[in-house]
Amino acid sequence: MFTIPAIDMAKTGQNIMNLRIQAGLSVKDLQEIFGFSTPQALYKWQHGTALPTMDNMVVLAAVFGVKIDDILVVTDTQMRVSA
Repeated sequence: MFTIPAIDMAKTGQNIMNLRIQAGLSVKDLQEIFGFSTPQALYKWQHGTALPTMDNMVVLAAVFGVKIDDILVVTDTQMRVSA
C-alpha cells in the first residue's frame, strides 16, 4: 500500500468561493477579470464539478493574493499495488 495525493474537487470549489468572498469579489467580478461571456465556468469551479485550467488557477492565485497550493485542497488516497 502507498499513499497518493488527490484533489478534492468539492472542497477546492468551496475554497474558491470562500477566497472570492474574502477578497470582496462577486462572481460577476471574476467573470469580468477572466473575460468569460457567462459565469457558468465559475459556478462549476465553486460547486466542484470542474477545476480551473492551470492558466486560470495562476490568475485566481494572483487575484486572491495566495499561492496555488492555498486554493487546492488535496487529500491522500491509499493505493494497493499488486506484484
